[in-house]
Amino acid sequence: MMCGAPSATQPATAETQEIVDAVKAQLEEKENQTYSVFKAVSFKSQVVAGTNYFIKVDTGDENFLHLRVFQSLPHENKPLVLAAYQTNKSRHDELAYF
Repeated sequence: MMCGAPSATQPATAETQEIVDAVKAQLEEKENQTYSVFKAVSFKSQVVAGTNYFIKVDTGDENFLHLRVFQSLPHENKPLVLAAYQTNKSRHDELAYF
C-alpha cells in the first residue's frame, strides 16, 4: 500500500466490524438515534500518521452510512475516533475520501 493513497475497496472483515462497533456509540450520540443493525459491508484504508478507515455500514432497510474512522499509531495508545460520516447512502454509492 502506498502511504497517503487509499486502498482499493475490500469486503469488510471481522476487524472492520470491531472498528465500527467501537465507534457506534460516537455516531449514535452525534445523530441522536440508535441503530439496531450496524454491519460493516466494505472498506478502504489510508495510511497517514495512523490509519483512516472509510467504511460502508448497513443500518438495515437498505440504508447505509459511510464512516471515516481514524486509528492512531500503536505507540500513541489512543482510542478510535469517528472523524466524519455521511448519511443517506445506498448499497451502490462508492466509498470515497470525505
